[in-house]
Amino acid sequence: MRFEEVIEELEQIIERIEDGEVGLEEALAERRRAETLIRRSRTILDAAEQELERATPTEADREEGADESAE
Repeated sequence: MRFEEVIEELEQIIERIEDGEVGLEEALAERRRAETLIRRSRTILDAAEQELERATPTEADREEGADESAE
């Protein structure tokens, strides 16, 4: 499930609960589903953050590159 899909489903759950479209039992089930979706979104965001960190040169990398070009 893509991040955008997770967010869309979360928004739908919130809307249904806020609009009173679901009873108590279903609201509790929706809450459990929302918790699962939130965990999924955090996993996706964590993976994206790690990928960005790997792709972004650090200050040491930039200094090393500057040193090499000065030689």
